[in-house]
This record gives sequence, C-alpha cells and structure tokens, in this order.
Amino acid sequence: MVNTNSIASFFKEIAQTGLVSLLIFLLVYVFLVQPHRVKGESMIPNFLDGELLLTEKVNYRFGKPKRGDVVVFRAPTPQKVDFIKRIIGMPGENIEIANGTIFINGVELDEPYETQKTEGDLSITIGKDQYFVLGDNRRSSSDSRVFGSIDKKSIKGRSWLVYWPVIGNDKSRGSRIVSRVEYSIPDSF
Repeated sequence: MVNTNSIASFFKEIAQTGLVSLLIFLLVYVFLVQPHRVKGESMIPNFLDGELLLTEKVNYRFGKPKRGDVVVFRAPTPQKVDFIKRIIGMPGENIEIANGTIFINGVELDEPYETQKTEGDLSITIGKDQYFVLGDNRRSSSDSRVFGSIDKKSIKGRSWLVYWPVIGNDKSRGSRIVSRVEYSIPDSF
C-alpha cells in the first residue's frame, strides 16, 4: 500500500527546493552578476565574438564607474540591445579626437591595448552622470563617436569574468578575470 503522506511530503520538498533555488537565482541575477555574450568584433583583441562573460552589478551600486572599466550597457539605439565598451571619458571632461589621437582635457590618452588610430574628428564635453565609451577595435565599433555619451543609469555593470570557453583556442583566449586599464590621466570625479 502506498503512503500518500510520504508522496505528498516528497513533492512538497521538491517544490520548496525549487522555489528556494529560483529565489537564489533571481537574487544573484538581479543584484550580483548577469551573463552576457560578446557579439561582434568591436572589442577585439581583448574580447572575441561569442565569448561568454559575467557582468558584476555590485560595484556601481556603491561607487562610480572608472576610466578603463569595460562595461555592459543598454545601447541608445532603437533595438535596445546590450553593448560592451570601455569607458574613456568621465563626467564633465572634454574629449577631443584629432589626427587619430584622443585627448582628455587637452592631455593625450595613452592606450596600451590600442593598436589602431581612432578615426574621426570630435570635440565633446561630457554631461553630468554620463560617460564616453569606445570599443577597443575602433574600426569596427559603434560607440560614443556615433551615439554620444551614455547615461550612468544605462550601465548594467562592469565586465568581470570571461567564463566561456574555458580553455583558449583560435576563437578565444579562454577564461580570465577582466581587469581595468590604468591610465596616466586620473579620473576627474
């Protein structure tokens, strides 16, 4: 004879475990980290098309983005997709692009990871709570040169960890912690 109390207890435990697991997942996903896939070639050679990364959300809840951070943000385009770019300019700064070089408040920005000249001629003063972002692969990047500065509220988080593929190959450098680039120009704010 089947004990209906033990069957009911079994399904109750499964439901409770499932609910707790869902709540933990939502807590982590909403408040701590979120997975993203790199799409396109705008961040080559540092991030390659198809790599999977985790974006951490905690830092910007308590602090401000910093120059050199690689961030994921809601693109200011009709498609409302997420973009991944590097923060170059901070609120209140003047960004000038001339003859392939970036100047911040009149000081040339030395970018150790950049192998190409930055195309375009531009002079812009960044607004309050806005950031100027560029892709590392400037020739294949739709970035602040096209759509202007981004609002802080559009930033989802800082790229923290590339987790897939785990082992490097010809299409990926493998798992790695994403570090911020340190520039000789300090953050203005």
